[in-house]
Amino acid sequence: MYDIAIIGGGPAGLSAALYAHRLGLRTILIERNILGGTLLKIPMIENYPGFKSISGEDLADKLVSHVGENVEIREFEKVTKIEKERDQFNIQTTKGTYTARSVVVATGASRKKLNVKGEKTLEGKGVSYCAVCDGPLFKGAHVAVIGGGNTALSEAIYLSGIGCKVTVIHRRETFRADPIIVEKAKKLGISFLTCYVVDEIRGHKRVEEIALRNVKDGSFLSLKISAVFIAIGLNPNSELVKPLRAELDDKGFIVTDHLQRTSVKLLYAAGDVTWHPVKQLVTACSQGAVAAITAYKELYQLI
Repeated sequence: MYDIAIIGGGPAGLSAALYAHRLGLRTILIERNILGGTLLKIPMIENYPGFKSISGEDLADKLVSHVGENVEIREFEKVTKIEKERDQFNIQTTKGTYTARSVVVATGASRKKLNVKGEKTLEGKGVSYCAVCDGPLFKGAHVAVIGGGNTALSEAIYLSGIGCKVTVIHRRETFRADPIIVEKAKKLGISFLTCYVVDEIRGHKRVEEIALRNVKDGSFLSLKISAVFIAIGLNPNSELVKPLRAELDDKGFIVTDHLQRTSVKLLYAAGDVTWHPVKQLVTACSQGAVAAITAYKELYQLI
């Protein structure tokens, strides 16, 4: 039996694994895809302490290298169910079953969809939720980025940097993104269409244009583009804790206290899957560390 099982190999999960091992806990980390999580989709990071500028992929490599030397890792193994039986958790995966005294859920969140006509049929044909993944396919083309937060503006900057002509479309006049990122985008010559929403994505075999609607006066505008990158927010990957009846907020994010404890004893959560309002790399790492330390203290009745 493991002392702690960590589900999710993004920044929060890797941080939790690092701290759990240093505390002497027998640790297993289970990741359904490639270790690194959302880091692998971030073109450039300029707000993580200690690195003036580093790509998400490079930082992921550093974290994985640090953790992987000491922690048992199960990569490309999806957790399908978590059950609690007396003083242990039974964790079922696509490859087997593990038991652990405590669990940290760090399963992150997935990109929201626009849910407009043409989005589903043209996904992978110009509709994308990851600029780093698909952006290089559209070098020299006119592309649109939908959203007004740090993710959307960062992706617009990345796309501009690889040679795309970029238009950012946002439903409000002001942006949620940090002012410094907005100013950088403007200096790069990125275009902005504010107070517009996407009504339809059009194209036969690939994206050809998007139909926009002005939220103020109801007028319509068509924009000829080759791709649309959607970055409008997150949906939590919290399905695994629902059978355990862990408390969720009205949007499905896992409710935790300041020590990353959920409403289920010895079940913790960290990173983007939690209801914490700040979704940043540094906070995810912090929450992962706090979750591991809290688990250690509760397992050994130190708090």
